[in-house]
Amino acid sequence: MSRVGRKPIAVPAGVTLSLNGSELTVTGPKGTLVRTFHPDIKINIVENEVNVERPSDNKLHRSLHGTTRALVANMVAGVSEGFTRTLELVGVGYRAAKTGNGITLSLGFSHPVEVTPEEGIEIEVPNQTTLVIKGINKERVGQIAAEIRSLRKPEPYKGKGIKYSNEIVRRKEGKKGK
Repeated sequence: MSRVGRKPIAVPAGVTLSLNGSELTVTGPKGTLVRTFHPDIKINIVENEVNVERPSDNKLHRSLHGTTRALVANMVAGVSEGFTRTLELVGVGYRAAKTGNGITLSLGFSHPVEVTPEEGIEIEVPNQTTLVIKGINKERVGQIAAEIRSLRKPEPYKGKGIKYSNEIVRRKEGKKGK
């Protein structure tokens, strides 16, 4: 039995779940998320608790069991609290500025880089070297953060680039003099 899959999901007050076939809709104070799951996996909604069950022990059902439970838990957490990823810009002249609904990044290129978030994702710039990406869909928040980070990944010699706030950049030793 999957250790993750068999854990029940507590549904906080203000969050409602509705199941239509294999399509789950989760509504909360922050918004609404809809996702279609594999029809073999059974999602049981009982009062303020959700359980995920699999029909058999074959490989497909075992692999979907924990994954489905984690996705449902992320949907519930997203509509109640939301998700954030924090990015830091490290380097001389590397900075971010809010422009309208998007952001403009100066990353040492010959041109500024414009990033416009999709609907449901909000990017805040608390200071010139910090970006905070917020949203209710954990998958999309992480993807947007990864796309922004990929514009200038941290390099191992000086540590310059865009890094996650909790990321540790392993530094390499430079050339040795004679």
